[in-house]
Amino acid sequence: MNGVDPYAYMQQVAVRMNEINSRQEIATVLDELEYLFEVTPPDLQDNAEALIAMRREKLKNAC
Repeated sequence: MNGVDPYAYMQQVAVRMNEINSRQEIATVLDELEYLFEVTPPDLQDNAEALIAMRREKLKNAC
């Protein structure tokens, strides 16, 4: 994910939240968010944590 803007990616995920439904897609997005969390400045980590928590819950309940 070199060259990826973590802010833009988190925004894209937030906008597409309801469209990301398959287990594989949810898991992929979750992996990417967790990676970006590590390189996200502390002032934006709260937003990243919220998205990660929502993705984990959706993955837990995915078919």
